[in-house]
Amino acid sequence: MENSIWVGLAGVIAAGAPIVIAAVGETLTEKSGMLNLSVNGIILISAMVGFAAAYKSESLLVGYLAGMAIGALIGALLAFCTIALEQSQVAVGLVLAFLCKDLSYFLGNDFMGVNAPVIHSAPIPYLSEIPIIGRVFFNHTVVTYMSFIILIAAVIWLNRTRFGLILRSVGERPEAAYGRGIPVNKVRTIYIIMGSALVGLAGPIYSLGLKPGWKGSLTGLDGIGWIVLAITIFGGWNPVKVALGAYLFELLRWLGLIFQTSLPGIPSQVLQVAPFPLMILTLLLVNIRNAEWFDTMRRTLPPPFSHLFNNKRRNRSAAPSSLGIPFKSG
Repeated sequence: MENSIWVGLAGVIAAGAPIVIAAVGETLTEKSGMLNLSVNGIILISAMVGFAAAYKSESLLVGYLAGMAIGALIGALLAFCTIALEQSQVAVGLVLAFLCKDLSYFLGNDFMGVNAPVIHSAPIPYLSEIPIIGRVFFNHTVVTYMSFIILIAAVIWLNRTRFGLILRSVGERPEAAYGRGIPVNKVRTIYIIMGSALVGLAGPIYSLGLKPGWKGSLTGLDGIGWIVLAITIFGGWNPVKVALGAYLFELLRWLGLIFQTSLPGIPSQVLQVAPFPLMILTLLLVNIRNAEWFDTMRRTLPPPFSHLFNNKRRNRSAAPSSLGIPFKSG
């Protein structure tokens, strides 16, 4: 029983890797003030393109790079339509989401039922032999380790570098940033492409590892992108919270599978759907201290109860002030 728990937790870490990478990419994009609603479509088409590229080349690396390339290409198209052509970010994002989804099913027909290279675990010497911790964190594939690196790099980039300061200034006060000589729309374009490339990396992680193969609409990836968007928002655009949200979602899915076998009386559909609202509810509760109405409610309580809550709101997270708002330099 104990062994199965650690194996299950290791599975949660592995399954959460593509969501962490995609959500970090979307966080970087939205930190710049741009809204990318095409995430679901990017994950689907990059999963198909990455699988097809790996199948044709017999190389996993080519598959992952192809997924990132198609993600970056869609990001560039989104940037062109929303920045250069000044079209609605919401409208363009939704159109691309559904277009990429349909294209992935249509273009992927020739690759259904074929076998491509599949990535395998690469235990880290010595670290993987540490009791419990080694099994959970250091006995994964290279792309899972890459998700750890991307997360740490994003935290350092946002909070400890000049580039992160520029990114945050463009998302919060684009007019002030422009006044200091920062090319706002150029920075936004870079982060749309960069973020979309990371989202594109998530697709092949599924089709070349977690869910090997391409099965069209039966692949089981449709909807993951919307979860990524929800995690990004309810994680407060904070990479660490976003990653915790990704692991929480996969933990809830794993628990759903356990309950499905131990509680046969509950319809399986209920347990399969339950992680989605539970994840959103949990993230809402985690961020409840950041709400203005929470402070108002706390102040109306009698003293014995009002002191139960800390007066200072911690880790206040809010959407970038210019999120979804186009910037015109003229």
